[in-house]
Amino acid sequence: MAKAKVNGVEVEFDPGMTVLQVAELAGEEIPRFCYHERLSIAGNCRMCLVEVKPGPPKPQASCALPAAEGQEIFTNTPMVKKAREGVMEFLLINHPLDCPICDQGGECDLQDQAMGYGRGGSRYAENKRAVEEKYLGPTIKTFMTRCIQCTRCVRFSTEVAGVTEMGMISRGENAEITSYLEQAVSSELSGNLNDLCPVGALTHKPWSFNYRPWELQKVESIDVMDALGAHIRLDYRGPTVLRALPRLKEDINEEWITDKTRYAVDGLSRQRLDKPYVRKAGGLQATTWSEALSEVAGKLKATSPEKIGVIAGDLIDAEGLKATKDMFSSLGVNNLDCRQDGSKIGRGARETYLFNTGIAGIEDADAILMIGTDLRNEASLINARIRKSWLKGDVQVAVIGEPYDLTYDYVHLGAGPKALKDLKKHAFRDVLKNAEKPVVLVGNGAISGSDGAAVLNLIASEVLSAYDVVRADWNGFNIVHQAASRVAGLDIGFVPHGDGLDTEAMLAGGLDVVVLLGADEIDTSKLKGSFVVYIGHHGDAGAAIADVILPSAAYTEKSGIYVNLEGRVQIAERAVFPKGDAKEEWAIMRALSEAVGKTLPYDSQSDLRAKLIADHPTFGRIDVKPSQKSFDVKTLGAKGEVSDRVFASNIKDFYLTNPIARASVAMAECSAARAPKLSVAAE
Repeated sequence: MAKAKVNGVEVEFDPGMTVLQVAELAGEEIPRFCYHERLSIAGNCRMCLVEVKPGPPKPQASCALPAAEGQEIFTNTPMVKKAREGVMEFLLINHPLDCPICDQGGECDLQDQAMGYGRGGSRYAENKRAVEEKYLGPTIKTFMTRCIQCTRCVRFSTEVAGVTEMGMISRGENAEITSYLEQAVSSELSGNLNDLCPVGALTHKPWSFNYRPWELQKVESIDVMDALGAHIRLDYRGPTVLRALPRLKEDINEEWITDKTRYAVDGLSRQRLDKPYVRKAGGLQATTWSEALSEVAGKLKATSPEKIGVIAGDLIDAEGLKATKDMFSSLGVNNLDCRQDGSKIGRGARETYLFNTGIAGIEDADAILMIGTDLRNEASLINARIRKSWLKGDVQVAVIGEPYDLTYDYVHLGAGPKALKDLKKHAFRDVLKNAEKPVVLVGNGAISGSDGAAVLNLIASEVLSAYDVVRADWNGFNIVHQAASRVAGLDIGFVPHGDGLDTEAMLAGGLDVVVLLGADEIDTSKLKGSFVVYIGHHGDAGAAIADVILPSAAYTEKSGIYVNLEGRVQIAERAVFPKGDAKEEWAIMRALSEAVGKTLPYDSQSDLRAKLIADHPTFGRIDVKPSQKSFDVKTLGAKGEVSDRVFASNIKDFYLTNPIARASVAMAECSAARAPKLSVAAE
């Protein structure tokens, strides 16, 4: 390894590193505004000046200067100190004195670095310039007079988000950042622009003037808006969660999150179910827990097990699923299903329903075939990783299903099963055949419906076997789940047993009692002939047709275990307490089991977790990605007729996919802003 000296301390570094990176290896802090580890180097702000020998006797921008063998780097000489003070003085020439009202106040890089590296006053006496505000959409509030043209937002939107809608116009004093056409930034990752802005020119519009950072308490948690399990931090004041921010997790979300994850938190305070309800005289009336549980218990005891069904929703934690399964299994009920979208997975080995490559491992792929998935809306951060590889030229992508804007180029092979059968006739077959690490991504659009299992069998024969996608040293088969609860439900076995009915069959009618455990993404009109018990936290579709409502806690109001799509077990911590009389799902099941005379063998969450781990040891391996294992692809799916259909994603609106998001004002505004662009794209 090459060696250099930083302030007299010798440091080893990898070839290709910059002087800034080498200085940080030595433990030296280098101020910066434009430089970011995940974006291309711009060298705009000049705040990272250092002195380098051998070299010209002047300060140099360390972010853009390659490190070399034998260099001597100085970060604290009088020359460097004076140069940084001068740069900071220039940056503050036009910056308004509005720190007391700025939402970035207390979390501002400019504030911190002005105190640490600036001089005590300014010699600038001329008038400050002002810049007109821009409309960038419902998530971004602009104060463009604060902008220092670091271009972080431009580089993120172009390089990571894949939308080339932002840039810099004009030169010199007239230079400004704009969205060119004065339209909303059409990216589901737009909130990250606000995080990246170091000076408060871009702030979070949904949270504008709602809090000061030092007022908030913080807890580390896990996102449940999709199946990735992004690491987040929940900030709350009193009983209200005010914001969600990303935490660094290289293997999952790096340091990004989607707008739905970030801004849907305002939906946690709206349309909430905070007390039990029983339908009387044609309407729902508030009641006590004892009366509501007695009503449900009476119905369950009076109904034969084969006439009872349970459908679990997308946001339920593993403890709630386990307690529900144990309770209804004790009654002899086999009609259990956690796949409310109708997907036909979960019968075989664990590898048949996991994202086996791993989220970070997708960057190792040299050929990717997507089948029935709109990855940008179903797993936005995986889509961003694929774009990263595509920009480097490391991967070729093909799609079978509806064509979507995925922010990178791909080959469209066809819309349905016929394209799978004709793959061997297409030129992309050679790409798959020659790939060292081929990857297949299968989405809900392919595996839902009555022929979902047959489509899986077709994928196994026409793709996995034909192109060696699954082998001893590589498993490139991946299911793209959309629900945070799905993998945990499949691990627990929350699927029909014996002659039990799946979601599709339960909705076909014939059941006397249907329990909806947070299940709202189904056609509830098909349940009008059944007695419906809804356990959930929002007044959404399930609550509207319920005969009894048992209010439960949202994901921010309980400590719960979730398993992400790659099979990684994660724990989401509680930020605030449940609203009103609401209780955690497992506690509701424990109380209901006592009411029906089948008391569950655990009285606390710790006892339940111990039982969960004893029955399913996978849940004891916290934050561990399962090692890649091959499986017999012949066991994937089942033989049968495949209908001639289009593999279309079931997500029609990215921002309105669950009860929390549908209750959110911010998500409604995002949906409305994106709708015109979607209609133009469709035309």
